[in-house]
Amino acid sequence: MLSYKVIFHIDEMTPWKLLLGNVRNLLNGFIEETIDVIVLANSQAVHGYLNQETNDTYIIEMKELSSNGVSFVACNNSLKANQINNEDLLEFVKIVPSGVVFLVKKQSEGYAYIKP
Repeated sequence: MLSYKVIFHIDEMTPWKLLLGNVRNLLNGFIEETIDVIVLANSQAVHGYLNQETNDTYIIEMKELSSNGVSFVACNNSLKANQINNEDLLEFVKIVPSGVVFLVKKQSEGYAYIKP
């Protein structure tokens, strides 16, 4: 069985809806194959991981995707720059020291790069 690895990169708030739709479509298209999906947020997009009412629509979708194996990752440099505390993030979000370093490493591991 074939196995695929994909990393979605988002650095602005506006494309969150598009990105989550792309992730859902990707998962729906790979029914018999194994796929590892990571969503990396840095810059302003880390606000999408805040556990607050203004993100309700995205939170529901992200929780569903997370339960289906999608990993959500936040850049710690961006969290600091945006004065966001780790405790304010959704419980399933993982934090990496540097989003760009994480992205480079994942691409060197063979992850396909998608930026909606």
